[in-house]
Amino acid sequence: MPSSQHFLSADCLDAAVTAAHAAAAILQTHAMRRADLVVDHKMRNDLVSQADREAEQAIIEILRERTPDIGILAEESGGQRGARATWCIDPLDGTTNFISGIPHYAVSIALIGHEGCRASGGEPLPQDTPLIGVVYDPNREELFSSLYGLGAWLNGRRIQCSATTTLDRAVLATGFPFRDFSFESRYMPTLSDAIHTTRGIRRLGSAALDLAWTACGRYDGYWEMGLAPWDVAAGTALVRAAGGVCEDIRHQEPWPEGGYVYAANQHIATALDDMINRHP
Repeated sequence: MPSSQHFLSADCLDAAVTAAHAAAAILQTHAMRRADLVVDHKMRNDLVSQADREAEQAIIEILRERTPDIGILAEESGGQRGARATWCIDPLDGTTNFISGIPHYAVSIALIGHEGCRASGGEPLPQDTPLIGVVYDPNREELFSSLYGLGAWLNGRRIQCSATTTLDRAVLATGFPFRDFSFESRYMPTLSDAIHTTRGIRRLGSAALDLAWTACGRYDGYWEMGLAPWDVAAGTALVRAAGGVCEDIRHQEPWPEGGYVYAANQHIATALDDMINRHP
């Protein structure tokens, strides 16, 4: 078992960054030969390609070699939760964009410290907490990274959430229902409210980048429903480390593990939460 410091160290962050770059190299190689991609349908509007699988395997191999005592949960191959901490991996967030040739997708890797884990040698964590976030956009060559309690960075330069103070001045990101439509009746009124009360809404198709862009202030806030843990884990770490709020819409989980997520700067987070929960 690694020391308590091991769960929040430069070594862990470096392992995640190395793995993200390795996965991105595979994705970009496949992107140049999109016509040859083998694409499978997991369910309606839920696609997986050989690029996803090969990129994920590259990530797993690096993380297992560099951090053998940490569990791994990955989108395509599953995995096993660790006793004290777990890597949460999405090798290709924005698969539909990737397959369609839309250059907006990313590799997403997070380290989740579990309740009781001494993340930095201090007090045990009171609840499961994203400790490290890495989101790499290979098309823009933008690497977003964060360490719990220390901050967030874009290509090595410190980032923070925007300073916008009101929703009427905010640009928000979202994701439409595309696979699970069970929450559509709740989502659509919120979208209507947002269209009429904010400066604008964007929907670009990658939750990891939506959260990373919220962390660096390009978006003032973001919300989406019906996602998976690996879609939002790294982004949650980034937003929180950049001084923002990233929580479960339903206020039931310590981080948005269930895929119902809202994120924003400190000024508008409560107003965004209120707007979403106006429609039960």
